[in-house]
Amino acid sequence: MTFTHYIDGQWQQADSQGSFATINPATQQPIKDVAAGNKADIDKAVSAARNAFDHGPWPRLSGKERGAYLRKIAALINERLTELAKLEVEDNGKPYPEAEWDIEDTAGCFEFYASLAEQMDEQDDDVIEVPESRFTSKAVKEPVGVAGAIIPWNFPMLMAAWKVAPALAAGCTMVLKPSEVTPLTAIALAQIAEQAELPPGVLNIVTGTGPDAGQPLAEHPDVDKMAFTGSVPTGSRIMAMAANQVKNISLELGGKSPLIIFSDTDIEQAVEWIMFGIFWNQGQVCSATSRVLVEQSLYPKLMERLIAEAKKITIGEGNEDGVLLGPLVNQSQYEKVLAAIEKGQQEGATLAYGGERPEHLPTGYYVKPTIFTDVPEDSWIWKEEIFGPVVCVKPFTTEAEAVALANDSRFGLAGAVMSKDLQRCDRVARALRAGIIWVNCSQPTFVEAPWGGYKQSGIGRELGTWGLNNYLETKQITSYDPEQPWGWYIK
Repeated sequence: MTFTHYIDGQWQQADSQGSFATINPATQQPIKDVAAGNKADIDKAVSAARNAFDHGPWPRLSGKERGAYLRKIAALINERLTELAKLEVEDNGKPYPEAEWDIEDTAGCFEFYASLAEQMDEQDDDVIEVPESRFTSKAVKEPVGVAGAIIPWNFPMLMAAWKVAPALAAGCTMVLKPSEVTPLTAIALAQIAEQAELPPGVLNIVTGTGPDAGQPLAEHPDVDKMAFTGSVPTGSRIMAMAANQVKNISLELGGKSPLIIFSDTDIEQAVEWIMFGIFWNQGQVCSATSRVLVEQSLYPKLMERLIAEAKKITIGEGNEDGVLLGPLVNQSQYEKVLAAIEKGQQEGATLAYGGERPEHLPTGYYVKPTIFTDVPEDSWIWKEEIFGPVVCVKPFTTEAEAVALANDSRFGLAGAVMSKDLQRCDRVARALRAGIIWVNCSQPTFVEAPWGGYKQSGIGRELGTWGLNNYLETKQITSYDPEQPWGWYIK
């Protein structure tokens, strides 16, 4: 059986009749065949979304009516939670507890945007005071139109929700292209949309590669807005494509996020959050705090504890009990991470632990948790995103030095600071040039709070009301009192 595209409320074979296999990264064996979409498939999907937006009921429904569909999707996700989490493990490789958390958050995301959709009915237009009494003016919010979304493989169903839920809440229609590496839960989302009786054309899902399906979507003239999460090089290309048509765009890209730990921090908490910040999801997290800066007086003892705890992490297939580190997502990522580790050693960094395949796992894309010390500030592994379970640790002596080292990056997605001195934490948090800052923790994410970065980490914000606004346009409506003469030409 080959999973097909979901277009205009129907399951359709790829126009090319081609397919590709999605691979279980723990076994390196095929799971399912998936339709390989191309430009013709994207054209069909965009046409369906365009027709649904221009002529269908979706943007004309009340927010309460759209919210009811989103709540039904959330309920259906919750009904299939265990099944979907196991599917995510099989397709992506992450440990089951992480996958279960992701699917719970996916349902929560649809619930949250259902509430925001409902609130749209209660919001009055923004009345604008103008200096001329014969005029009244107001600003109204309207859906941007047809949205295209391209999502990554690290949080497959959750990243789909981050784009689909706010877009649909706003009244947009959407064409979603999941990563070809992990398409299975996006296909499940299409099944759920069908079961929720979402009107035809509101959500269309086309599977395929970036060049064959992603590029035609980003370039399509009938797509009003593009939303992308992924690497900086791909985001830059999508931005260039959007620029040709001056298309509305939001980008959530890479990161090389710092974690600053001051010497008054409890060492056990520091080690816990270092590990959570880089080994969660095998380090395949755009916001991973992969650069750790530790105050010199705490540094030796912390490194000893960090290495000792890293050695205890249970590595294996994600559905096995107790596993906290699964395989990397595919062969390509596995090779990239090993190449980065080798490059770090060549550039003079000290490999304090890890950097290799676990001895008991001859099959699967596994890499031990990896810790580098003595990392040169101009080295590739200090400056560039590795996207694997690899952390670089450096000591610092002053707060100013730590902030300067943290900010010396072309990225600005996230950062974190740990100290018992909360005034210092606030001071450092405000000094860090990044869009997301954690204090005495690393990585917790809430659908209510804005998500996005500075510098080359992206454009715009997802989640919260900011995520909804991504899919809304602002229109000015100004009225003149017809009982009043204008008197410019006719006196």
